Amino acid sequence: MPVPLTRLIVAWLLVVSGSGAMAREYAYSDAHLHYVDFFQETAGMPKLLKAMADNRVEHVMISGVPVAKKWHEDEPKRPRYYAGDDADAYWYSATDVIVAAAVSKLTAEQRQHFHPFLSGFNPNDKNSAAHIQRMLDLYPGLWQGIGEVFTRHDDLTALTSGDTPRANNEAMTRIYHLAAENDLPVILHSNITSKREKNPLYLAEIEEPLRNHPHTRFIWAHAGTSMEIHRHQTQLDFLLPTLTRMLESYPNLYIDLSWSVLTPYLLDEAGKPREAWVKLVERFPERFMVGSDVVGRFNKLGKELHGFDPFLDALPEEVARKVARDNFLAVLPRTVPR
Repeated sequence: MPVPLTRLIVAWLLVVSGSGAMAREYAYSDAHLHYVDFFQETAGMPKLLKAMADNRVEHVMISGVPVAKKWHEDEPKRPRYYAGDDADAYWYSATDVIVAAAVSKLTAEQRQHFHPFLSGFNPNDKNSAAHIQRMLDLYPGLWQGIGEVFTRHDDLTALTSGDTPRANNEAMTRIYHLAAENDLPVILHSNITSKREKNPLYLAEIEEPLRNHPHTRFIWAHAGTSMEIHRHQTQLDFLLPTLTRMLESYPNLYIDLSWSVLTPYLLDEAGKPREAWVKLVERFPERFMVGSDVVGRFNKLGKELHGFDPFLDALPEEVARKVARDNFLAVLPRTVPR
């Protein structure tokens, strides 16, 4: 006997509404965004605001880039990236002034969605703590964190003028004390290994500060990985067990999952969530956050953050929403309205 058309329509509507109820949409906090590029140039705040509005990005960590790439006298063409030629890069403190000026021009309502981090200092210079204090005094109430601090950073380490920066040197020790005194989180780029060593070669450089500064909150950028490492080593087999041990040992450690962690770690070659990583995030639901790591251009902001959706969908919904938005806000100074 034929089923009446009205019953078919009702059944179809129930299916559609049911599948709609299962679909998740996330609001995001971008825990890793650079307002300028390696030439201290930017697409500008209007484009950033539009990208945020178009992609449900409610909050952003906004920082400069602590180095500027030199266009060397001997280079006929201006490089487009720090790795574009062999010219060096140099520490550039005015990057923070650029960020402060951009944020200060926003309305009071808009400023609530921006969380500026100080980055324009040389991590090898023991004067840097005094510079950071001056910036805190010059812009009272503006800065909500320190970083991204460039220590071990692929080929940029070799290209940057001066000594190799380490996360566990004396200059950074002074900064960690200052961060704790001012309740500021610190986001560190500290590669866990080199491009060719298949072991956690540089792990001690970040583990020592975690152990010695329990009152400082550390956000480990990219969980110590980078795309340049992955070009030479497709996957670091020791990363998951190392992160597990460190999260167990250091309650002041938080993990930024920005793009170089997404693949090949969170998602497999088919784009499916890896069960072991899902279980790790479920075990430490308040210690992970997502970031775009866009650099001065914001047209890919939504793509980078929405790329995490398949992994977020594999998590319990409450945990997924913490990772997508809330965990970054929770790590900010307690004086910042949530």
